[in-house]
Amino acid sequence: MNIRSKAWKLLMVGGLGASLLAGCGGSDEAASSGEKVTVSKEGFPIVETPIKLTMMAPDVGIQNWEDMVVLQEMEKMSNVSFEYKNAPKESFDTKKNLVFASEDYPDVFYAAGLTPSEQLKYGEQGVLLPLEGLIDEYAPNFKALLEEYPDVRKSITAPDGHIYSLPVVEFSQHWYRNPMWYNGEFLDALGIDKLPETTEELYDYLKRVKEEDPNGNGEMDEIPVSSVTTAAANVRDIRTWLLGAFGIYEEEIYVDDSDVVHYTPVEEGYKHYLEYMNRLWADGLLDPESFSQTGEQKKAKGQSNRLGLFSDWHAYMTKGGEPSDKDPMFLPVRSEFVDQPAIAKNRGITTGAFAITKTNPSPEASMRWVDYLYSYEGALLFNKGPEGTLWEYENEADRTKKALPVPGGGDSEEYRSTLTPNYGIPAPTISMDDITKGLKNDFDLWVEKETQTKLLDNGARAPFPALFLTVEEQSEINSLNSDLSTYVKQMEAKFITGAEPISGWDAYVETLNKMGANRVKEINQAAYDRWKAN
Repeated sequence: MNIRSKAWKLLMVGGLGASLLAGCGGSDEAASSGEKVTVSKEGFPIVETPIKLTMMAPDVGIQNWEDMVVLQEMEKMSNVSFEYKNAPKESFDTKKNLVFASEDYPDVFYAAGLTPSEQLKYGEQGVLLPLEGLIDEYAPNFKALLEEYPDVRKSITAPDGHIYSLPVVEFSQHWYRNPMWYNGEFLDALGIDKLPETTEELYDYLKRVKEEDPNGNGEMDEIPVSSVTTAAANVRDIRTWLLGAFGIYEEEIYVDDSDVVHYTPVEEGYKHYLEYMNRLWADGLLDPESFSQTGEQKKAKGQSNRLGLFSDWHAYMTKGGEPSDKDPMFLPVRSEFVDQPAIAKNRGITTGAFAITKTNPSPEASMRWVDYLYSYEGALLFNKGPEGTLWEYENEADRTKKALPVPGGGDSEEYRSTLTPNYGIPAPTISMDDITKGLKNDFDLWVEKETQTKLLDNGARAPFPALFLTVEEQSEINSLNSDLSTYVKQMEAKFITGAEPISGWDAYVETLNKMGANRVKEINQAAYDRWKAN
């Protein structure tokens, strides 16, 4: 039985709707005045006496959080308000590190992306509070989720047995990373009505893009496939999808169907991937600026209709214009080395989304506040905004809704970003099909079908679970990866561009093993075995 069919029975019992009566619970110090307040265990308001706490979160810079109607509505319902000590999304990790070093902690971290290492380190130091007791007493929605999905509990429980943060749970979001998209205009111009299914067929398509002027401007300015460089890795958007053609699920660590952990950069399939990418590079099919350009530079090429294959959340976000079903999602291809491609999908859990610090004067109220975000009503409010703005019920009994025109016109997603903090950051919540029931337009339904037929029906699975290492293991992994990751990225670029011939593969693997590649695999195997047995 899933969460939707179960209808969140604990939510019904716990009565977290705003219209239900508040019960009695523990008491805490009010953050604003120091007086004792009662924290209810169910219903709203959460506290009778208003309290104010501090929150730190990454800010995408579209709207001041104080002015977001979702947070204002939540304050009215709960009697809990926040002073927002946010930092821009791009520099949030730096600010977070400074906050931990300065010991000037916020009362709660929201959408903070706390790594397992940070959770364990600051949890064992007492900076982050253990949450399992608060979950049992003050979080009926999240407790129901843990009962329904034991893997969530396993993935958020540290080796010392404590839970130091709550996650994002997105089982209905299947993409592991942004999909790749074909340029539908190019497919039409080239007379291609069947997408490539093998690496050779993909190569042929890319070669035709380069040579046959599918944008019809009389110039050979088409770029068959383009990528970007990020802080995380070079050509990561391409690698995510092409590794699978050679039987590899993920670029660093993955686990196979026999529960054996692999370190990707030394795998034979990774070597075959490098050989294929070098072939694309040598034949002018891979954008030569892939190792230097930004996402905006790549999009400029897309908007001038020069790209044949590219990644983005949706194709129109690169090409410009309106959402369209004319640009097909990439169908994962297979090489001669495998019977079917390895396809990685979103594991459904992003840990480290919400934590409570030791300076928080009301942890019970904070847990009650965030638990609402794991209910249907709370997830709907934080993800779609309040009823009457961008949506309204057609049939509240079966949760069917209809979309409303954007106030003043414009893009609905852009407007939504002014209503709620849950936009472009890993915010604590759960995604449910019921939230979008009736709200999906024709384009949404088309993307959903593309995802089903291209990925899920072809055996997509999570490449590696979210799990913890021990303090000692994490320290060793951090030390090893600081050198390994840099070397792997450097050598990937060299192998692809031909600066290092593939004949140097054996020496490369030997170097990685001397640097500790086998030890990285051993540590992750041990952690995976603990997770599996938990």
